[in-house]
Amino acid sequence: MATRRYLQLDVFAARAGTGNPLGVVLDAEGMDTASMQALAAWLNLSETVFFVPVQDPAADYRIRIFTPGSELPFAGHPSVGAAWVALDAGLVDADARALVQQCDAGLLPVRVEKTADGKRTIELRTPRLQRLDPPALTMPDSLRALATPGIAPVLWSNGPAWWLLRATSAGVVRAFAPDFAAIATFTNATAATGLAIFAPEAGAEHDVVVRAFCPGDAVNVPEDPVTGSANALVAAWLAAHAALPHADGRYVASQGRELGRDGRVRLRVDADGEVWLGGEVQPVIRGSIDW
Repeated sequence: MATRRYLQLDVFAARAGTGNPLGVVLDAEGMDTASMQALAAWLNLSETVFFVPVQDPAADYRIRIFTPGSELPFAGHPSVGAAWVALDAGLVDADARALVQQCDAGLLPVRVEKTADGKRTIELRTPRLQRLDPPALTMPDSLRALATPGIAPVLWSNGPAWWLLRATSAGVVRAFAPDFAAIATFTNATAATGLAIFAPEAGAEHDVVVRAFCPGDAVNVPEDPVTGSANALVAAWLAAHAALPHADGRYVASQGRELGRDGRVRLRVDADGEVWLGGEVQPVIRGSIDW
C-alpha cells in the first residue's frame, strides 16, 4: 500500500469553513483510473484532484479531476486549488507569477498574485465555452417557474456541461427549494453535469448570486457549495447578453451561503471574451493517505 501526501483545502474561501472543500493527492504516479475514482468516491468531496506526471513540456504541472461519480476534463475550484498546491508544495517555483496547468481540457494559463500579507490569489483562464444543442425535453415545472420571462435556459459547456437558468430575482435563487430527483432525471436525460441558477444581487462584497445542483449520475453531489465551471459559464452568459455588472468585465459572485459555506468567486471577462476565474484558498488538512 502506497503512502501519498494529502491536502484538503477550502477554495473560493476567505476563511476556513467557507468556499468549496477540495481533496488533493500528490505523488499520484502509479495510481490507475479505478483507484483514483474509488478514492474520490470514498472521500465524498465535490472533487478530488490527483497530481500526475506532465505529458506536455509546455505545462508546469498536470492534474486529473474526479467527482464521487466520474472524471471531469475541467472544473473550477479543483483548478484554482491545484495551482495553489503546486506553489505551496514546491512543485513549481514558489515565486512564480505565471503557470500553465495541464488537465484533460488542455493547457490553461494561471496568474498568481500575492496580497500584502503574503497570501496567494489564483486566477485561471477557463476553457472556451461550447453552446450545446440539447434534446427537446420539457424542463420540470419547478425549474421553469424560476426563469426570467423571455429568457430561455441554455446548455453550455466548458468541459462540464451546465444548464444555465437566469432566475427572476436573487431572492428567488436564495429561497429555491430544489427537487433533487427531478433535477437528476432532467440532467441525466440531457447529458448535463448539472443546473446553475443565477441572478444579479448587488451586495457589499458581490454582484451576482449563483446556486448549482448536480445530483445526477455524472457528479452525484445534490448541491455544490461553490462551482467554478458553472460560474465561468454564467460570466460568459452575462457577457453575451451585455449584462456584466461592471464595465471592466470584473465582478464577484456569491455562492454557498445556503449551505453554510458562503464562498466568493472572482470573475473577469477580458477584451478577447476569455473568462478568468479566481479566488482565495485556505489549507485545512495536511497529511498523508494510504490507498
